[in-house]
Amino acid sequence: MLWGEVNLKMDLACNCKYQMFFGRNLNSITCKGLALIVIALFLRVVLLPSFSGYGGIDKKNLDLVHSRSLSLDSDNGIRKDKFLEVPQIVWGLNNQKIAFARACLTARMLNRTLLMPSLSASLFYKEIDRLQPISFDKVFQFERFNSFCNGFVQLGSYSDLRNQTGVYELQKGSGRKWTVERDLDQLKQLSKDPFDGYEVIRIVGKNPFLWHDHWPVKDYARVFECLVLVDEIAREADRVVSKIREVGKEMSSRIGSAQSDFSPDSSLLEPVPYVAVHMRIEIDWMIHCKKLERKLNVSEICSSKREIMERVGNIAGLKGPTVIYLAVADSLLEDSSVLTGWKEGLLPVEKNKLGVDGIYKKYPYLIQSAIDYEVCSKADVFVGNSFSTFSSLVALERTQKMIRMGVTSSCGADVRWPSYAYNILGESNGPHKWMTNMSDSSLKAISYGSNIITC
Repeated sequence: MLWGEVNLKMDLACNCKYQMFFGRNLNSITCKGLALIVIALFLRVVLLPSFSGYGGIDKKNLDLVHSRSLSLDSDNGIRKDKFLEVPQIVWGLNNQKIAFARACLTARMLNRTLLMPSLSASLFYKEIDRLQPISFDKVFQFERFNSFCNGFVQLGSYSDLRNQTGVYELQKGSGRKWTVERDLDQLKQLSKDPFDGYEVIRIVGKNPFLWHDHWPVKDYARVFECLVLVDEIAREADRVVSKIREVGKEMSSRIGSAQSDFSPDSSLLEPVPYVAVHMRIEIDWMIHCKKLERKLNVSEICSSKREIMERVGNIAGLKGPTVIYLAVADSLLEDSSVLTGWKEGLLPVEKNKLGVDGIYKKYPYLIQSAIDYEVCSKADVFVGNSFSTFSSLVALERTQKMIRMGVTSSCGADVRWPSYAYNILGESNGPHKWMTNMSDSSLKAISYGSNIITC
């Protein structure tokens, strides 16, 4: 067909030549234009490489070449016409955040946009059929994510699909024989033809949290920074934080009034600091951590209620009156003993005592966890367990904030956004200072409590 087009244009060019001989110079511009078209078509036929076994180029392949050139030359660097689809993301909030980030980084490796995945509002570890799906944009802001992560990773919606090619479905490998190296090799193959020609690559099988990890901590941290709660959930978290600070201000005001007959100190007008403690002492956690201690042959994973109270009370520079917000499992909310036995000057509260349990009860498990995560993240001091995924991601986010402020170490200095691990003994019998090691080559260290910069 292309040679027919060339012959047709050459005929037109010859006609122009004859017209010029007859003195019709008004058409000279048209003829010059047609001559250029002839040259362009000739070069197209001769120089364009062949992609098919028969020396020809079909329209489908031509469109593929065109779309690739547009994608690779795009401003963002991530193709917006090629997509990766992953299974529903499940389990706890922070397991889901890790799974989501891993899916994003997989899509980045393939130079594809990640189709917005479904999260899980409920928490059922074994009963997959009872998992309640919830759209990503019901929890986190879709547009803000793409704005903050622009050029690094990209989220897309199913309405972006053009359905020009079929979907390539890939079953993720599993079992002991499916090594990190084999998994990485599989991903590299997906970035080549013929797989790369598909508009959508759909990975089926296990939850992305269980996929092999190929990316450094700093890449995960960058994805986490782009996750911004939707306004409704963010406002609920702010209400809880305000209530905590309100309790602290009332306590400070009472103590100030008892000590002096003069007007209240101007410092009472400032936001009252609070400490957030992610207290893992529920039965299922204690069973899990005891097994982990035996497996790893260590003794610094489990912490008793008494040990947590003592170590928090020994944090250097922590002075009363201070509110201690306890982020605890619902099973502990009826256990009044978690509120007693604290050092004088420390006022422990949890959602029931704080009177904000009604805020949490309006939402499913995932949203409740997101609110608690935000409350812990915004605390003036955070104390958690270094073997807990929840605690580890809070500490990672706070480390990122410190790095943004130019702080590279929390050792021997009073810094903003300090974090501590109560399961590891620190100075003055207090909890160990905790700053995430951002140079780790994978997120695996977070799962085993070793991602801490030591002083």
